[in-house]
Amino acid sequence: MKYPFSEVEKKWRDFWEAEEIYKTDLSNDEKALYSLVMFIYPSGAKTHIGHWYNYAPTDSWARFKKMQGFNVFEPIGYDAFGLPAENYAIKTGVHPKDSTMKNIADIREQLKGMGCMYDWSKELTTCVPEYYKWNQWLFIQLYKKGLAYRKAAPVNWCPSCKTVLANEQVQADGTCERCDTMVERKNLTQWFFKITEYADELLDGLKKIDWPEKTKTMQENWIGKSFGTEVTFKVDGSDEEIKVFTTRPDTLFGVTYVVLAPEHELVQKLVKPEFADDANKYIDSVKSLSEIERTSTVKEKTGVPIGAYAINPVNGEKVPVWIADYALVTYGTGCVMAVPAHDERDFEFATKFNLPIRKVILKEGTNPDEELKEAFTGIGTMINSGQFDGLRSDEGKEKISDWLEEKGFGTRRINYRLRDWLISRQRYWGTPIPVVYCDNCGEVLIPEKDLPVELPYEVDFKPDGASPLASNEDFVNVACPKCGAPAKRDVDTMDTFVDSSWYYLRYLSPHYSNGMFDSGLANKWTPVHKYVGGAEHATMHLLYARFIYKFLRDLGLVESDEPFQSLVHQGTITNDGTKMSKSKGNVVNPGDFVEKYGADVFRMYLMFMGPYELGGDWNDKGIVGVDRFVQRSYNLFTNNKDLLKRVKDADVYDLEKLNDEEKIVYKKVNRTIAKFENEVDNFRFNTAVAALMELLNDLTKYFDKVSDEVKLYVLRRYAVMLAPLAPHLGEECGALLGAEGSVFVNPPKFKADEKALVQENAIIAVQVNGKMRAKLELPVDSGEATVKDAAFADSKVKQHTEGKTIVREIYVKNRIYNIVVK
Repeated sequence: MKYPFSEVEKKWRDFWEAEEIYKTDLSNDEKALYSLVMFIYPSGAKTHIGHWYNYAPTDSWARFKKMQGFNVFEPIGYDAFGLPAENYAIKTGVHPKDSTMKNIADIREQLKGMGCMYDWSKELTTCVPEYYKWNQWLFIQLYKKGLAYRKAAPVNWCPSCKTVLANEQVQADGTCERCDTMVERKNLTQWFFKITEYADELLDGLKKIDWPEKTKTMQENWIGKSFGTEVTFKVDGSDEEIKVFTTRPDTLFGVTYVVLAPEHELVQKLVKPEFADDANKYIDSVKSLSEIERTSTVKEKTGVPIGAYAINPVNGEKVPVWIADYALVTYGTGCVMAVPAHDERDFEFATKFNLPIRKVILKEGTNPDEELKEAFTGIGTMINSGQFDGLRSDEGKEKISDWLEEKGFGTRRINYRLRDWLISRQRYWGTPIPVVYCDNCGEVLIPEKDLPVELPYEVDFKPDGASPLASNEDFVNVACPKCGAPAKRDVDTMDTFVDSSWYYLRYLSPHYSNGMFDSGLANKWTPVHKYVGGAEHATMHLLYARFIYKFLRDLGLVESDEPFQSLVHQGTITNDGTKMSKSKGNVVNPGDFVEKYGADVFRMYLMFMGPYELGGDWNDKGIVGVDRFVQRSYNLFTNNKDLLKRVKDADVYDLEKLNDEEKIVYKKVNRTIAKFENEVDNFRFNTAVAALMELLNDLTKYFDKVSDEVKLYVLRRYAVMLAPLAPHLGEECGALLGAEGSVFVNPPKFKADEKALVQENAIIAVQVNGKMRAKLELPVDSGEATVKDAAFADSKVKQHTEGKTIVREIYVKNRIYNIVVK
């Protein structure tokens, strides 16, 4: 009989919903387990294959933990603010609120169709005032602590999206992560959150969490903590000073020029009149370049001198001052001491502009007078360095730093690559910033009692770079909360990463009105025990969420230090080895396959495709194989219907009392239980599915000669293993046996029979000159003589050894017998 998936899946979803099977009792924190996926952005009306691959396997893990007795909380919601909805409004005239809420309604039904055990009573949406009020409250708390501030700064500007981008939103090639347009630099007054205040704690916290090492390394590199020395260069003929941060004070004697960032305030003070025109032209030419473009190692080096000279504090030498785009005003001091002999970038620049290259660190085994073909950046012996000659350069770093501090020419410093989080966006569909500007009082916070500042519905969507909120005069023009004089609201909105920085806390109490979230519940249920989502969020969402959580801890709202204790990244599903995209016409629509095969088959095929963290390549034929497995499983249970009502169930069987076929299936199901639990617990779903397929093959092969009692023993355990991976099918198979209710309410705790796990035989590979020639099944721990006799009795081994000289034989117990012949 063909498995009627449409009927079965609807039946069980209706049952789960009616019985509130997945409603979590949050007051019970015994064995509490918070399982979370990164919430969905409703930019379209459909869930795509990436959503399924993130959500369905994670749900299988959560179901598995629930069946182990954990009180699992698995919520879902919508990251509903954002640029796509606004761009859609510009294109079609459909208001972002209308399109977003319609998409959410459609997506909600699709999510339910996945069969995930989401607690729908805790569903949340970030674009409603009930939620974003607390973004505004968070802003105010950061402001009061000096961690939210406004300043004019060069920012990343996307000319297509008409908005500012944070550094993390600019791709490695200098383009916008949303639309791939080349990002420009623009000076604007913007709001920032001072994430740099938590830089050290963000680094230290990485040691305490179970995250992929690659992700932790990405955050470490993004924060970019470096130890060095700030050195003061006086300027010839001026009272001004140039301060540079360097991690290589041992190379100070090799400085042959100094570079200022083109935007640095010293440039206009130090530039000589005869150099001003060229300098200003150059400054204009780099305004459109992003920081990533400017610091690219493959970009041709550019720059111009400004006619000023800096005085090297270690030797009194005057060196020319240049401006060049590879110096960034946002990193260090915005000034660079250039040592061409020992820095690759400086070497290229000096070579291009014919500036001196002075060797001050000698590579071991080389001649001091030998001309450098490339910069030497390693450790060596200091030369041409005055009283420091002969020192190893790593020792010289400390000695020169001591000398600089003693003479008042420098100070040891710690520097960070991390920049403060720019949160202003010149767009409509986001959280309004709770600030007004008054001629009398300056910038004034909206009183907390007046929150939320709600988004007005009536605005003009014009892609002109100005915030659409500026078009609504009723919104813009208000009375100052302090003095009552006419004032104007801030018309920018917050970066949507603010929404996602704390949403997991709100899930616990989505309608809580006495605060941002219920701290009592938060302390019981966080940190989130398992968080699953894309690795592309490593230096954005995942970093911002850690920062905000630590800030909320400092406010006394949570007690722990980290928001997500354990993190898993899913891989990417490709099609014929290529990333899916509409333009390539290779997008797999989950709806088509769910309609044809059912949700369980679709989700199980996604799990079977390959290791979860790597993803896999879609193949229409592959899903047919999983469907065949489901059909065979269903038929096995229909052929043994009501077995639970007809025979007595047993917890364990004596192997000695079973016939040969019963022993095989009894051992196989118990070994499968042991393997299955370990694989699912570690997100190795592909091998878990493979184990069930192997088990099914043995059952169909031997079941004819197995008693009903042993059949029941095996099938009950098989149904329980199916349930987390294919929940509708697992429920149906249990019901076919005669079980009542849901397997997810009071699941049987089946443990593998240890006696059935004892390995009686071992498979020993026989190799001749490194090539496999036979596999021997022999008793475990067989002696070398026994294995040798069996090996040389094998016909294929004989074929490759007879008439040849045996040079060597190596036996690895229970694994390999290796024969070398000539």
